[in-house]
Formats: sequence, C-alpha cells, structure tokens
Amino acid sequence: MKSENTQVVAALYKFVKLPDFAQKRDSLLSYCQAQGVKGTILLAEEGINGTIAGSRQAVDSVISFLRSDLRFADLEYKESYTNIPPFERMKVRLKPEIVTLGLPEVDPNEQVGTYVNPQEWNDLICDPEVTVIDTRNDYEVNIGTFQGAQNPQTNSFREFPEYVCQHLDPTKHKKVALFCTGGIRCEKASSFMLAQGFAEVYHLKGGILKYLEEVPATESLWQGECFVFDERVAVSHGLEEGSYELCLSCGHPISEEDKMSPQYEQGISCAYCFDSLTEEKRARQQEKWRQIQLKGNGD
Repeated sequence: MKSENTQVVAALYKFVKLPDFAQKRDSLLSYCQAQGVKGTILLAEEGINGTIAGSRQAVDSVISFLRSDLRFADLEYKESYTNIPPFERMKVRLKPEIVTLGLPEVDPNEQVGTYVNPQEWNDLICDPEVTVIDTRNDYEVNIGTFQGAQNPQTNSFREFPEYVCQHLDPTKHKKVALFCTGGIRCEKASSFMLAQGFAEVYHLKGGILKYLEEVPATESLWQGECFVFDERVAVSHGLEEGSYELCLSCGHPISEEDKMSPQYEQGISCAYCFDSLTEEKRARQQEKWRQIQLKGNGD
C-alpha cells in the first residue's frame, strides 16, 4: 500500500491532430496548478507529451480533465511512485513537435509501425530475423538496454534519421523492432522508417517503462536501469528507483563507480564533463554547490 506522502508520477503522450493546441495552453496550465500538480506538458499540432507528478487525487483529476476533450478520451499513461516531489513547478509549453525529429513531414497521425505488448516483446526480439534498435540517446543506452539491441550512438533524437540512412537497408533489414523510454520516440521513428521503405517495423507499446512494470525480472531481457527525465534519474524492474544520480554540472547520469573517478567532485564535475569545464564554469558550479549546501543546512 502506498504512503499518503507518495507522489504519483504519470508519463503520458498521444499523437493526435491538435490544430487548436495553442489555445489549450492557458486552461491546462491553470487547471494543473489548481490541483497542485507539477511537471512539464508539451503541446503541438501533432499531439501531447508530458510527465506530471502530484497526489493520487490530483493526478487523477488532471487525467480526467485531459480526457474531457474527446481527442484524448483514450489517453494512456504510465505510473510510477516516489516519496520526493520530482518537479519544482508546472510548465505547459507550445512546440513544433512533441518529440523533436526535425522532419515535419514525418506524421505518426498518418502511419506508425505495429505495436507490440510487453508480454510479446521477448519473442519478437529473440527472432534472429529481427533487427532490434534502441532509439534513445547514447547516455541513456549506456546505463541499460535490451539484450542484443543496437545502439545508434546518437546525442539527440534528431540524429536518428541519419543513423538509419547510413546503417540500415530496407532490402536487408526487413524486420525491425524499436523501443524507447515511454514509447513516443520509437512510435515516431517507426513512422519515419515506414516512409523510408522498411516493410515490417514494430515498436514496444508503452516503452521500457511499461515492460519493466509488467514483465517479471525473472523473465526479463532488460539489462541495467532505465534513465528517466526527472529527479529519480533511473528506475529498475518494478519501476523501483535506481542507483544513478545526475552530475550537477553537465546533467549526465553517474553511477557509484563513476564517483570513484579522480575527475569527480560532488556538485562540480564528473569524468564526462571534467575536460570541457572552464575555470569560469567551475567557479559558478562551486558557488552553486555552496548555496545548495547552505540551503540544506538551513542557513
């Protein structure tokens, strides 16, 4: 049973035509703030994407508010829990895309690949004829991924089309399985790949988060932890909070092993940013870390 102080974290998205997306911003922001919900929601002509957190009643109220628009009547979302509020404020932002691929002609509202439920995912990715691709960024892949999955080694989702053009061939890679954190990136990637002539494109419905929630660890083909874009940093099977922290200087996830590096200095630097840290940036980080410590001590 969840504690009364538990924060419900809801990750949601839906590709749907929203020509009036700009007009929805103010009412949605006001409603979320009135419920005490915090997080970020993105609105674009192609749909909605966001993660919010709050009390059980507050999150349920926001979901009901969204679903009162018939275009969101079947809106699905994934829940996890934390005892520490993961967001500081509520933001509703207007964007050209709800997940940025940089190709406006790619429209998941027109075509997407075949959804695969978590319970069927293992059989699919164990098929030797299937090419399994992690559509997330390199730093995410490095802390966890599925057995046998290809890492495109991208720094942003915008680089994914170039990876496909350079490394994949519709005549050779006839069956492709894509996955990402919550399902949104692989859904858009599947739309792009179908437009490029790939015949069979599958993607994990609900993403890694749904898989970790529903597939027992004893049956899982997931290795490591899954990076999430909030204060929890990463989650593991059962959506339990993981072991990673964020470097306060560069935002890269760091493990206990990373902290053993001589280039790691709490609040200041880590091995991923040490070489690029200027003296000015170091001085700013030292002051920021000093202020955090003073605040934590109640000074």
